Order: sequence, then C-alpha cells, then structure tokens
Amino acid sequence: MNRRTVLITGATQGLGRGLALDLAERGHTLLLHGRDRGRLEAVAAEVARRAPGATVRTYLADLADLDQVHAMAARVRAAEPRLDGLVNNAVAGGGSEPLRREFSRQGHELRFAVNHLAPYALVRDLLPLLTASAPARVVNVASIGQETVDFDDVMLEHGYEGLRAYCRSKLAMIMATFELAAELDGTGVTVNTLHPAHLMDTEGVRAYGLTPVVAVDEGVRPTVRLLLDPDLASVTGRYFDRFTDARAHDQAYDPEARARLMRLTDELLARDAVTGS
Repeated sequence: MNRRTVLITGATQGLGRGLALDLAERGHTLLLHGRDRGRLEAVAAEVARRAPGATVRTYLADLADLDQVHAMAARVRAAEPRLDGLVNNAVAGGGSEPLRREFSRQGHELRFAVNHLAPYALVRDLLPLLTASAPARVVNVASIGQETVDFDDVMLEHGYEGLRAYCRSKLAMIMATFELAAELDGTGVTVNTLHPAHLMDTEGVRAYGLTPVVAVDEGVRPTVRLLLDPDLASVTGRYFDRFTDARAHDQAYDPEARARLMRLTDELLARDAVTGS
C-alpha cells in the first residue's frame, strides 16, 4: 500500500474524526488539526488506540484567525517532509443562534472566513509542500446547500441568517476549488470538492436544530474515495455529490463570478497580511 501523509482540518469531531480513524486504520500518517488542545489530544489518543501502529501528529489553530492559519501552515512546512493529501473539512455551520452575525478575528463574516478564506489560504501556503510531494490531492468538503454569492453584500450585512451565510460560503469554496484546479493543472496536485452526505450526525447539524439523517460513516466513504481512489488520480476541478460527479450551483460555472470572487479573496488575504489584524 502506498502510505500517504494527510492533513485533516477539523479532526476532533464529526466527519474529520471519522476520516482520521478510517485513514489511520489503513496505515496512513495523519496530521490532525483542531482548535481545542484537549479535544485534539483526545482524538489523537483515540486514533492511537484504534490503530496502534499509526503515526499521528497534531496541529493546533483557530481557523477563524487567519494569522493562526498561516502560522499552522508554516509549522507544517517546517516539520513535515511531505504532504500527499489535504482535506479541508473544518466548518462553521449555521450556528445555534442563526440570527446572530458572528465575525472572524480579522472582522470578516465568520462562515465566509472559516469555510472559504481559511481553506483557500491554507492551500496557498501549503502549495510548495504539496507540489514537492506530487502526486498530491486536495479535497474540499463543501455541501449540497449552496446559495449565490452576492458581491454587493458578500459578508451578508443585510438579511443575515446563519444557514444562508453557510450556503454562500460553501459555494465560494466550490468556486475557489475550480479556480485552483485550473491553476494547478499539470503540477500533479488535484483539487476537488464534494457534498459528503446529507445531514450527518454531527454537532453542527444538531446545533442548528436539524435532525441528523445518516451516520458520519456515510460521509467518510466518499471523502476517502476522492483522497485515495487510483481511478481518480487525474480527476481535478470537479464537484461530487457523494460518489457522483455532479453539477454545483450555476454561479460556480460563471468565469466572471469566479474571477471576481478570487480577486476579492486575494485582496482580503493581502490586506490582512499587511495589517496583521
């Protein structure tokens, strides 16, 4: 078996934890990210118990703070000899108080920051390691819940609602996936995105007040497939609904909208880097 080194964000619960356990049992090296040290150590210990021979290293960062995202990426680049896979799984869901508008440390709407800006910044920062390790794969965990990004109100200052913000941020993630895949074509680094399963039994689903429909394992299988399946080695720039190569929201295929989103994304990241906010 080709043993791979895989970084999973949001690995302390839900889908991220499920992915960690599955990949560890397959013999891969796991780099587990979390924002709570206690929960991160607990899931690392659980992985070690379930797969005694597994190699596990942990990385602490709050993805609602882009400074911490960049710092974590720097630590990964310094410590890891290779990176064969990155699963951007960490998520800010609809929230338990969906009418309360929340913000990242840099002042961006929280869901846009955690679900789009942070994973994009992480990929950017880790590209030297990913390309040096090629073939490598990036898997962005999106959602079937997608809503048009309104460029006149990207941060949802008007008519805010947590699930709407979540759906917009997930579409932004998909649009960025397509742009990155086109940019990286020929480098050996593929970038794909998926809706892993419908209403998995996760803390985020329950916090918003929804009733889970399926177990987390239902989302683990299609996500691991995108990461490991040899038949998908050259597939890039695609959106999958579980195992099916599917069509995302129409805006994801609008070149002008994608270019506009990426200009805004790059501007926000560059501004935050300059201000250090």
